[in-house]
Amino acid sequence: MRKLVVLFVCTLIGACTIPAVASECVSTSSIHSSRAYWARVRSQAAGTVDEKACLAYAALFYETVVVRSAAAICVHGASREQTLALLDSEISAFNDLLAVKCGHRT
Repeated sequence: MRKLVVLFVCTLIGACTIPAVASECVSTSSIHSSRAYWARVRSQAAGTVDEKACLAYAALFYETVVVRSAAAICVHGASREQTLALLDSEISAFNDLLAVKCGHRT
């Protein structure tokens, strides 16, 4: 049930924000700043996490996907493939974190 609620909330947020994000390009420097922040958040995920932390991880996962979507549209040139690969690794890391720390909750 919780997964359904999170999916529904993410869908609602996405319906409101994706057109706005797509119209605004992200810079490579802001992507690197976000990556540093996401890494700090993931490093603090030791031990047992509560529902609030799981929702925060889900929100950051969603943010990462939105940034990746904007980067796919905006980033051009030689750094494009590297930037998208780095963002894909961030998405995978949050996905793994959610599965390990939050996936077994019912």
